[in-house]
Formats: sequence, structure tokens, C-alpha cells
Amino acid sequence: MTDFTMGEMLEMQQKLQEKYKDKWEPIAPETGKNKLLWMIGEIGEVIDVIKKHGELKAIEDSKIRERLVEEMADVLMYYTDCLLCYRIPADELKKAYINKFEKNMTRW
Repeated sequence: MTDFTMGEMLEMQQKLQEKYKDKWEPIAPETGKNKLLWMIGEIGEVIDVIKKHGELKAIEDSKIRERLVEEMADVLMYYTDCLLCYRIPADELKKAYINKFEKNMTRW
């Protein structure tokens, strides 16, 4: 499998949002904080998997790992919703990420 790009995630999430636009709250700046809160809830579910089963089982047990990865995918879906809400394209995120990386590489 090849890398899964942020651009691909944004495109897929946009399609999902369009499909459920009559059922889900809209992708807009005023709903961005709600998406962040939902993302935090999903992060809690990731933590619960690790807390209930332990770090090693989250790596070694295939069923537990599958649940962990699924919950992490949920986190990424809400994250991409946030990017969509605030109209942050993949190239702008990449630039900020690289800048932050370079800053952190020289921090200590």
C-alpha cells in the first residue's frame, strides 16, 4: 500500500460530508469547535482501548489492534473535518508542519 496523503483524506471526508449534509451539522467555521470536541471524544476512545488492554496487546493482539486503528481513523476523520471547517488545504498544513518540525529540531 502506498502512503495515504492528507489531500486524499480531505477529499474523502468532503465526499462523506456532502453525502450526509442533510443529517450532519455543516462544515463551516462556526461548527469547527464542535468537530474538535468530537475529535477529543474519539481520542478518549483510543486511550480506552490502550487502558483496558495494555500497550503490548494494542500492538500484538490483532483484534485489539484493529479496534485501536479504527478509533485512530475516527480521530483523523474529525481532524480532517476541522481542516475543512477552517478551510485549511493540505499544502498550507504541510508548510506549517515543516516549519514546526524545523523549529523543534533546533529547540534543544
